[in-house]
Amino acid sequence: MTPTRTTRLERGRGALGPALELVHTGRAPTRAVLTAELGVTRATAGAVAAELEALGLITVDSRPTAAAGSQGRPSHRLSVNPDGPVVLAAQVHADGFRAALVGLGGRIVATAPGSLTVEADPAQVLAEVVGVGARLLRETGRRCLGAGLSVPSSVAEPEGTALNPLHLPWPAGVPVREIFTRCLAEARIPGPSGDAPLTGHAANDINLVALAEHRHGAGRGARDLLCVATGHRGVGGALVLDGRLHTGSSGLALEVGHLTVDPDGRPCHCGGRGCLDVETDPLAFLDAAGREPGPETNMLRRALELLRTEYATDPAVRDAAHLLIDRLGLGLAGLVNILDPDRIILGGLHSALLEVNGERLHAVMAERSLWGRSGTVPVLACALEHSSLVGAAELAWQPVLDDPMAVLGG
Repeated sequence: MTPTRTTRLERGRGALGPALELVHTGRAPTRAVLTAELGVTRATAGAVAAELEALGLITVDSRPTAAAGSQGRPSHRLSVNPDGPVVLAAQVHADGFRAALVGLGGRIVATAPGSLTVEADPAQVLAEVVGVGARLLRETGRRCLGAGLSVPSSVAEPEGTALNPLHLPWPAGVPVREIFTRCLAEARIPGPSGDAPLTGHAANDINLVALAEHRHGAGRGARDLLCVATGHRGVGGALVLDGRLHTGSSGLALEVGHLTVDPDGRPCHCGGRGCLDVETDPLAFLDAAGREPGPETNMLRRALELLRTEYATDPAVRDAAHLLIDRLGLGLAGLVNILDPDRIILGGLHSALLEVNGERLHAVMAERSLWGRSGTVPVLACALEHSSLVGAAELAWQPVLDDPMAVLGG
């Protein structure tokens, strides 16, 4: 490295993390855009991009090109390295688990489902999912920089405990982060330095959906993003404010699944009645449509298939969908009155309800909100296929995005 380039890099070392995040989220497709976003000189931006490339994180086109229709000066294109390192992402839900290797840019490199039965012993389940991830790493030969876990429960910070895994046969207060980290060490998955083991990260599944969609999906560009989604069972919510996930003082903010939408409705696991969690989830839809989910059936998959194939032809299915849409609209209207988001994204069964009758949902929201405000808020379906897994990967990537040199070494 030349002395001049070294000097420029030292000046821009604090910009390595912000620069990587800009490329990671697609907001800096060229070196010219990177220069403008960072507010540095072209030379410093060039040194920063070159260092990120040397770390194996991004690629820089050797020849500058002009964007289509552009009259400006050609610039080098930047992109995440498709052959670069990955992180291990894991998701546990009511109907099983899934592991994946995820690169920068939210790109899933490899994924595999696990058991369809979640055992009562969290350590056994997490050891199995880590084992699947370790196999994917061996098969791909990729270097792993971190690991993140998505669970259908509030996760208290800073302890990393799953306080209420209501739809899993786990006890309350499971130290999921500690167990996950121990399973990573037992699987002998090397960390970035090659000797120290990986540190595991864990968070609520819908929080991670919101994080992934804000960075890579339907929430990109939103300032105040509200996410409401069903899991395989139950309903969760999350809020991104000014580009950052809002988790409250201890990681427990926005338990929207326990917002009451029918005071005389079904009893909820939380002790209340008529919560979104039990009135608008896949089980509620199947029950309202007069369908039995079956003991071995993935309820979310069954509900989505029923809605897709029989909404137009079966009055019972249509009435069930409208009942859930009305209750969801009531809940969303209340949330808009309180939070005033500039965009709402819906996931799981809720995104399918939006697709079959979005007009009804908007009408209910407008009728129940102050000044009809919520009827004008854009409501979009989540765009990523495995958004909770991608969100778990974002947890694992965050230390690299904060300081690439600290994680990858000089």
